[in-house]
Amino acid sequence: MSRKIYNTETPNKALRERQLIRFEPLTPNQTLTYRTWQKGGHLILSGSAGTGKTFVALYLALQTVLNKEQQTKVSIVRSIVPTREIGFLPGSFDEKLDAYRAPYINICSQLFNQKSAYGSLVDQGAVDFLSTSFIRGTTLDNQIILVDECQNLTFHELDSIITRAGINTRVILCGDYYQSDFTKLGDKNGINAFLSIFGLVKDVTHIEFTWDDIVRSDFVREYIMTKEMLRTKKSINGE
Repeated sequence: MSRKIYNTETPNKALRERQLIRFEPLTPNQTLTYRTWQKGGHLILSGSAGTGKTFVALYLALQTVLNKEQQTKVSIVRSIVPTREIGFLPGSFDEKLDAYRAPYINICSQLFNQKSAYGSLVDQGAVDFLSTSFIRGTTLDNQIILVDECQNLTFHELDSIITRAGINTRVILCGDYYQSDFTKLGDKNGINAFLSIFGLVKDVTHIEFTWDDIVRSDFVREYIMTKEMLRTKKSINGE
């Protein structure tokens, strides 16, 4: 597969850790995430949407990589559920994946205040975007594996990703149990089955984000609170 160059207007220049804009944690659980990451090990960031899980995860991962610590690359593994329908989108396979790279392109633009930041990071080998379809048979050494939208991965897919982690590799999982795109109960329960194992592994910390951590907007917080309260009420009533 040919390598894609994202910035065609000007030559990409390697980004450095000092160019990364400093973002202070906004909530207690974001603060806990920062502190836990600095101690080493692996993270599970779960809970409500709008809490900045992916933003914080990518920020900390890039900070580590660009600071030239043991990890030299951030490998982003995105939910494969939308990819199963990728044939409906026009263009080449690489062009189709752009729709799923978009959140990380936007986050990198914010982190460096540069629209071409994601492309620069890819070109210098600091960031890679992986599909679970192509991860088997590989060993990811000296990397940070950021598994996003993990609620949309089956147990087998999650197991396949984690068993790719090699020497000096750290893992961050981000997801929201309530936003699974699966329709089959067995697939939906895959994340819970996986976490029941992974959460017991040494040096893995699970941080659960709540309504109080929603920073996207007050409107989003009110909507998610209402939605989840109604869901809980229906569950209690057996509806």
